[in-house]
Amino acid sequence: MEYVDISPLPMLNTDLLVDGKLPPAVEVFRQKILQSDSILFASPEYNYSLTGPLKNALDWGSISPNVWADKAAAIVSAGGGFGGARSHYHLRQVGVFLDLHFINKPEFYLKAFEPPAKFDRDGNLIDEASKEKMKQVLVALQAFTLRLQPKN
Repeated sequence: MEYVDISPLPMLNTDLLVDGKLPPAVEVFRQKILQSDSILFASPEYNYSLTGPLKNALDWGSISPNVWADKAAAIVSAGGGFGGARSHYHLRQVGVFLDLHFINKPEFYLKAFEPPAKFDRDGNLIDEASKEKMKQVLVALQAFTLRLQPKN
């Protein structure tokens, strides 16, 4: 698994396409997505939706040719109230339009502020029950990814 940092991406602006070329940070990002077998989205929920930087990354990836197309994907989130569950719905809608294929279950949205403590001071997941659910998501994503790959 590789963490892909989306913070270097400029805000989407098609005027940044010069002679059919994308900004260098966008090209690097798109190549990482193209080379991946599947995508694990981990994002908080902002006002019942996905974050602006994540939507921006989705938009840059969708410029033709769409680098998201036909990738297996899963979503995990942590937050208050609903643990990010409502943002899952929005991200799934956007992802379906981009031809991402999400696992159906298990779903993972963690109510981060309810006892017992879920994270240590460094942000590492420490709750054993949550770790087990996360493992189930990763195993399901792996299995779905393998199912979607062409048979040789």
